[in-house]
Amino acid sequence: MRDSDRYRGFFLNVILFALLGLSPRSLMAQDTQPSFACNYNNAALATVLADLESNYKLTFMYRPKDIDSVFVTYQAQGLDRNEFLDGLSKASGITFFAHHSGHVILFRNFKIVSRFPDNYFDAAPSGDTSFVAIQETIPFETEDFRNLGAQGVPDVEQQLIEVGDITKRFQGENATISGYITDAATGTPVAGASVFIKKPVKGVFTDQFGYYSIILPKTEHEIFFSSVGMMESKRRVVLYGDGKVDIELQAEVVRMKEVVVFGERNSVDNLKTGTVKLDISTIKAIPAILGEPDVIKITLSLPGVQSVGEGASGFNVRGGSTDQNLILLNDAVIYNPNHLFGFFSAFNPDVISSAELYKSGIQANYGGRISSVLDVGLRDGNRKKFQVSGGISPVTGKLTFEGPLNDKTSYLVGLRSTYSDWLFNLLQDPSLQNSSASFGDAVVKVNFEPDPENKLTFAAYHSRDNARLNTDSTNRYFNNMVSLQWRHQYSSRLFGLISGSFTGYNYNIDFDPIPENAFDLDYSIGNTAFKADFGYNLGARHNLKFGLNSVYYQLSPGEINPKSPSSIVNAAKLDREQGVETAIYLGDEFEYSSRLSLYAGLRVSGFALLGRGDVLNYEEGLPRELETITDTTSFGSGSVIKSYWGPEYRFSMRYKITNSLSFKLSLDRTRQYIHQLTNTTAILPTDTWRLSNTYIKPQIGTQYSGGLYKLFDDQGIEVSVEGYFKNIDNVLEYKDGANLVLNAALETDAINAQGRSYGAELLVKKNKGVFTGWLSYTYSRSFVRDTRTTGRDIINNSDFFPANFDKPHNLSVITNYKINRRISLSSNFTYSTGRPVTFPVTKYELNGNVYAYFSDRNQFRIPDNIRLDFGINLEGNHRVDKLAHGSWSLSVYNLLGRKNAFSVFSSTTDGELKVFKLSIFGNPIPTITYNFQF
Repeated sequence: MRDSDRYRGFFLNVILFALLGLSPRSLMAQDTQPSFACNYNNAALATVLADLESNYKLTFMYRPKDIDSVFVTYQAQGLDRNEFLDGLSKASGITFFAHHSGHVILFRNFKIVSRFPDNYFDAAPSGDTSFVAIQETIPFETEDFRNLGAQGVPDVEQQLIEVGDITKRFQGENATISGYITDAATGTPVAGASVFIKKPVKGVFTDQFGYYSIILPKTEHEIFFSSVGMMESKRRVVLYGDGKVDIELQAEVVRMKEVVVFGERNSVDNLKTGTVKLDISTIKAIPAILGEPDVIKITLSLPGVQSVGEGASGFNVRGGSTDQNLILLNDAVIYNPNHLFGFFSAFNPDVISSAELYKSGIQANYGGRISSVLDVGLRDGNRKKFQVSGGISPVTGKLTFEGPLNDKTSYLVGLRSTYSDWLFNLLQDPSLQNSSASFGDAVVKVNFEPDPENKLTFAAYHSRDNARLNTDSTNRYFNNMVSLQWRHQYSSRLFGLISGSFTGYNYNIDFDPIPENAFDLDYSIGNTAFKADFGYNLGARHNLKFGLNSVYYQLSPGEINPKSPSSIVNAAKLDREQGVETAIYLGDEFEYSSRLSLYAGLRVSGFALLGRGDVLNYEEGLPRELETITDTTSFGSGSVIKSYWGPEYRFSMRYKITNSLSFKLSLDRTRQYIHQLTNTTAILPTDTWRLSNTYIKPQIGTQYSGGLYKLFDDQGIEVSVEGYFKNIDNVLEYKDGANLVLNAALETDAINAQGRSYGAELLVKKNKGVFTGWLSYTYSRSFVRDTRTTGRDIINNSDFFPANFDKPHNLSVITNYKINRRISLSSNFTYSTGRPVTFPVTKYELNGNVYAYFSDRNQFRIPDNIRLDFGINLEGNHRVDKLAHGSWSLSVYNLLGRKNAFSVFSSTTDGELKVFKLSIFGNPIPTITYNFQF
């Protein structure tokens, strides 16, 4: 029977029965009735009705949306029609109104009675008045739903939304709901938002574009949408087939605003191990050095993440070196993520939306580094109105402009600069107090959405640093990045993200205090990358990701030229290097059951070093030294000098022991074809990168990790304990006194060593309430071993020795207390073991000179590091109609004024060997910052 006929019959019979007050069931009893029998087990009511229509003289009339989410379990034998329909009504929760003609009308939210009550026409009715009209309302909403409505939940949350083509409701058991989640105030996408149902528990997250896709059974659902700092919303939907539901989330406004620590779903449900997503509101709430919120500094408060000391560039993750971290900005690589020698991050906090750190459980779409991935996303510009925001402090100033160009295009421009020369007066080293330094950076992002299925994103980043240290030399270094992304939605289950990017980093050192030694030194690295990533929801339990990417590297390893005619510096230039790294990958996230989820991925990567270039040959069986060079092999332009390839396995497992306790395991095998050359403890902007070649092999890391994750939901507390073991082949280590600048025979000073690290991490987070924060503790060890068997300079007799960044104990305590909506207090306490150093253990005299005799490498440690930072955040009043909204931030870095040792070194003065301690900051550093928004 056609749906249009059902609708006409439905309403005509309602009117007829209401007017005539007939008693159809009594009339039906006058006919000879067949005997009804059935045996249905969890069958769709629509299927049951179709079966009854074909076997008995019945015609059912109903609104399809009233029954499409109804399933029936019902057995009957030898019943008449009235008895049979009464039983079917009880089994389905649907009211049946039968007419003697064989027509049966179905009602879900009310029922029809066939007669007036006896006292209906009385002037003063008494007694039972439950049937005072033909229509009686049946309570449909649950008590919870009625209470929510009473509190002012928008009508859209109570409406039942039909999703999909109703004619396809019987084609398959499941369908896909997809759509975009955006901020209602700005129209920008909400990345990392949760989309889930509660019965049974199932959910997904939105991607960087705010897109989600979830496969659910074809029935009625209550779907919840939530994100950090936003009001939770829900929709009631009836799912007939694939369809879209777009959601706008409102900013959360409560009497005493809570601070949510992390932006990801709680660690119990999340499949990933060792992964933390930081929301920008969290980053800005923590006191920072010189009043500038810093993504990288916040990551240092997480378990398993360390640095070698205050003001140091880079970070070390689970025993890895700084070059083993893949740092992405809008999916493009950033080689130097620091300003001002590590005091500031290269990421302007006003233009980023979030940052996600992967320490383990790294899925197959990421590659190229072996320790971690820090994925920083730029936020979209406001799509609904023009907006200006900024901030000013004694050190930095910044402005951000954003708004719509038209209804399909928005933009974001962020500018930042510094005036920080006075900072050097606070340093303890007198030789540095006459120095100067400054930096600036700019970000541009433009989004264009011609239709809901396509989105184009253009992003560009430029930064520059200038520093003159002790008037000896001028250092300049630059980052450049341009990227273009195209996201296309092929269907509700399949999407693709095609992107291309160019990244460049270069530095220049201008040394001119002595004309005879004046020189210019230049270095540059650039890569052009192409990526094609695809996601496909294979079914209700499978989520596939697959794709390919390729990176073309171009390096100018170094060039030095005399700066003046009187300079005795000889000009030199190393051969340019170029290479191609390519990978394909496939990964599947599989929900085996509500308790067990698995991820399995395979990435196959390869690298080819391309000519033109020369390779030095050494005597076989002898150490690689300048004295053992035999000849040179030359390679023409474009020829393959050396190639490598290999598989990378990724596996993760999560098992929920209870709803609030889970256990996880992961295995990561990763490969890295590019290396940073540094033989100093602190990473410098002048450190260079080199590609794998005939002698410098790719680094290969294998990490095993696992942990327990517990949620105390009532208190908003999450606790996790993780352990890991990591083995790294071909770690780049250096001989004593190695020369890494303009060294054409680098393999004579660099060696392929073996690395090993292990540790345990504890994280306790309080996510809710006016008092929030987290405590992280890490016990970790990191060791290196020289694997050579021949040579006169084998390091520590080939025994394992502590790596430069081996710091066994690390403790961080981050707190934020919200006094009221306008005032909050925050603090950051850190403790860490001192890093390893090589000390002189004795001295000797030769030809009248005193020399130091050093211990084995890294056998001693500098003193432990303790630091306390404190901050006060004061927001302006929250009137909506203000021209400008402002806030103040007062922070004190190193509140206790401790002179933490950055390094310890020795020097011979007046024939005497002395040991000195260098502290970067020895005094408290107060900073006040004003932030505004028009």
